[in-house]
Amino acid sequence: MNVIDRRTFSRILTVGTAGASLPVLPVLPVLPVMSASASASPSAPVTEPGTHTSLGPLKQIRAGELNMGYAEAGPAHGPAVVLLHGWPYDIHSYVDVAPRLAAAGYRVIVPYLRGHGTTRFRSDKTFRNAQQSVIALDIIALMDALKIEKAILAGFDWGARTADIIAVLWPERCKALVSVSGYLITNRERNKAPLPPQAEWAWWYQYYFATERGRLGLAQYKHDFAKLIWKNVSPTWHFDDATFDRTATAFDNPDWVPIVIHNYRWRLSLAKGDPRFDRLEKRLAESPAISLPTITLDGELDPFTPPGNGASYRGRFTGAYDHRTLKGIGHNLPQEAPEAFAEAVVDVNAL
Repeated sequence: MNVIDRRTFSRILTVGTAGASLPVLPVLPVLPVMSASASASPSAPVTEPGTHTSLGPLKQIRAGELNMGYAEAGPAHGPAVVLLHGWPYDIHSYVDVAPRLAAAGYRVIVPYLRGHGTTRFRSDKTFRNAQQSVIALDIIALMDALKIEKAILAGFDWGARTADIIAVLWPERCKALVSVSGYLITNRERNKAPLPPQAEWAWWYQYYFATERGRLGLAQYKHDFAKLIWKNVSPTWHFDDATFDRTATAFDNPDWVPIVIHNYRWRLSLAKGDPRFDRLEKRLAESPAISLPTITLDGELDPFTPPGNGASYRGRFTGAYDHRTLKGIGHNLPQEAPEAFAEAVVDVNAL
């Protein structure tokens, strides 16, 4: 077991959830990543990912308009961490992160987002809505169902956007934030402006999904489609078929295609959301700053990583903050670099 440094020990003594005393948390090994203020060159984690193949037995719980599937690890009274996956991925993006955090004393919750895996709508009549605010509301409903008052939220892609939104709209539910690619809250008016050609090229599927041909193509070739995305956005991640197949079962959810299509069309203002959430979306369209302790992570080879080593979104984070860029890592950062991701969660808890 690692020796706890003075700062971490002091932090542990002051943390509490719902009156419960928390276990002492060991410090995870320091990894060769680079903070924005560091002078050394960034490096990828030194350990090989892929140690684990399962998150253990899945659980189901009624959460808002969903029956949500999730994995859980770690002590029930540990400080809560909610790990949020992206698209086209699933909870297995955290297959090596969750055990590390659980071993460090955290209660780790890894839910399937709506339309993925074992998460199901409770009613066939419910609008298959995937606008950004409703996905965040799903996670609030999950936390309510699990009686988690406050958690560290960590995610990438759709998951980072969802965590960012909760940090803005319900800061009392978010202790701290780990966000891959920084500030991802969607401003649909700003989204109407064209990007430079190289950036637009990376989003080719977003425009494909705007067409009926794209919807049909995703439905017919969903596994081939997802595997192509994985290869394009994580060029140095040499995953095997078994790794992909474990995640691809999540795409067999009957709502996967409708949710994916609605999400990307909504972002381009080609599909309407639910008027009940207009007030929330109006607030998010103002691009509000995040005041909670935050660590942002960028994969050096992720085509969606903004230029400038985090400078483009630094002003959106006004609280305690650190930024790290991981050399040689692509879009699925927690699965490609699980040590670095887990370390960021532990570190943000001490900011």
